[in-house]
Amino acid sequence: MGIWKQIAEYLYIKKRDPNEERTQWMKYMHGMNRISLLMFLVAILVILFRVLILPMIRK
Repeated sequence: MGIWKQIAEYLYIKKRDPNEERTQWMKYMHGMNRISLLMFLVAILVILFRVLILPMIRK
């Protein structure tokens, strides 16, 4: 399986192969990816808050 096909399936751009078995390790990997994506988005929000909002409040 190519890397672009994996990314497309993970982002729901392309349907995954129904004949492919779903292993427990794949479920763990997707869970960890969702957690890391959530942490990344929270970090971006914190950075934006510190850079954009706090300087406006301090004036």
